[in-house]
Amino acid sequence: MVVTKFWYMHHLFRYKVAFFLVLSFLFTSNDTVAQLGGGRDNYNFRDFQKKAYYFGMTLGLNSSGYRLNQSTHFINNDSINITEAAAGGGFILNGIINLKLGDFFDFRALPGFAFSNRGFEFSNNDSSELKKRSVESVFFEVPFLIRFKSAPYKDKRAFMVAGMKYSYDVQSNSKTRDAKTLIKISPHDFQLEIGVGMQFFYPYFIFSPEIKYSRGVGNILIYDDQLNESKVLENVVSQVITLSFHFEG
Repeated sequence: MVVTKFWYMHHLFRYKVAFFLVLSFLFTSNDTVAQLGGGRDNYNFRDFQKKAYYFGMTLGLNSSGYRLNQSTHFINNDSINITEAAAGGGFILNGIINLKLGDFFDFRALPGFAFSNRGFEFSNNDSSELKKRSVESVFFEVPFLIRFKSAPYKDKRAFMVAGMKYSYDVQSNSKTRDAKTLIKISPHDFQLEIGVGMQFFYPYFIFSPEIKYSRGVGNILIYDDQLNESKVLENVVSQVITLSFHFEG
C-alpha cells in the first residue's frame, strides 16, 4: 500500500512539473506572441486561422489500469495477502469536432471508441503465485476539452488541454469477459483529463501529437460481499495514459 501511494505521488509530481513548464513556455515567449497575426513563416497557419470550426480523426495508443484502495477486510482476511492493479495496453479511434473560442482557445469534443485490457493481481497466503483477473473493455467515450494554444512559430504551436470524459463499457455484459474475471466493474465512468501536445500546420491538414493523463473521479467497483477478491477492495479508480495522433482540417 505504501509503495502504491509513493508511486502515485511520484507520478503526480511529474505531471505538475510538466504543467508548470508548459505554462512557462506559453506565457514567457514574447517574441512568439508577437507573431500571432501571422509571420512570414506561418503560411499554412494563416489559412487554418480563418476557420471557425473544423473536423478530424484521432488514432492513438493507451496504457490503462486501476488505482486501488484496500478495505479493512484485507487486513483481517486469512486468504489473500497481496492485491495490486495490472496495467495493460490498447488503442483508440475517435472523431474530432473543434470549435474556436478566440485566438488562443478551442472547445473540443472527441467521440469514439477505446479498447483496453487491464486487471487485478492477487496472491493467496497458501501460494506465492500471482493470479490475474483480466478486464477486457471496449469503451464508447466522449471527451469534452478546452484547449489552450500558444502563438504560432514557423507553422507550429504548442498547446495544453484539460476537461472531462464520460465512457461506457459496451462489453460489460459480455459472457466471455465474465468467464475471465469475477470482480465486477461499473460500465459507467467519468474521468478528469489533462495533456500537452504540438500542432504542425501543413497545406491540407493539421497534425497534432498529444500525450494525456486521465483519472477517474468516482469508485467504479461493484461490491460483492460473496466474493473474497471483491471484499478486500474498498475503492477502484481508473487511470489512463494516452498517446494520440490528431489529423484535422
